Amino acid sequence: MRLGFSTLALFMEPMENILEKAEEDGFQLLEILCEGPYWPRRLLEDGAALEVFESFDLEILLHAPTIDLNPGSMNQGVREETERQMIETVELASRIGATTVTTHPGLVHRREERIRNAALKFAAETLKNCVAHAEDSSVKFSVENMPDRFSYLCNSPRELEEFSEKCGSYVTVDVGHANTTGFLEDFLSMERIAHHHLSDNNGERDQHLPLGEGTVDLELLRGIDRGVIELNNYEGVIKSRRILESFY
Repeated sequence: MRLGFSTLALFMEPMENILEKAEEDGFQLLEILCEGPYWPRRLLEDGAALEVFESFDLEILLHAPTIDLNPGSMNQGVREETERQMIETVELASRIGATTVTTHPGLVHRREERIRNAALKFAAETLKNCVAHAEDSSVKFSVENMPDRFSYLCNSPRELEEFSEKCGSYVTVDVGHANTTGFLEDFLSMERIAHHHLSDNNGERDQHLPLGEGTVDLELLRGIDRGVIELNNYEGVIKSRRILESFY
């Protein structure tokens, strides 16, 4: 397995420090959570900030900003700004040689099926434009499955599959999110998987626990070839890697 971790575990640390730690500790992948100091527009405007990536032999993945953004919003202005920031993330990926951009499919704020269906339509249209831009830049654009809540789009294997077909994207299978739905095995068998997010939970909510501390059936992870450990602290990242190494 090519293994890496999300910068969520070291959020707010200087990027050079994170890159050094990833390489020194033998990881092959690093997924940058493009929030806060790693916001794509800020990095693109500061050319010097991009030079650090030239010194490290890691495959870089990007997780597009999602806080306060929503490709499925009922508000056209929000959708347009979301699309703008997704495209900026693709441009950042192209500049630093990142292979993949992952994003969330969106959400709704009212428990009405007609609103949810409209959000799915809007989100697919918005992200289809982003996929086209990514293809022109030789970057994979991938949509992540979400936890089992009505407000989250793409929280079932069928919905994610139909959604990704409509917008032409790859899929990023989040194991923790999938575990809350009861369909982890179905998510893992999907086609066009870019990579996997790895974490554990109690099967009811997304807790970002280290692997082995929740109810995820670790045997199901044997077939994964590209994994990003997505936790809130680096100690948990190392613990999860040990768990994976024990049966790989």
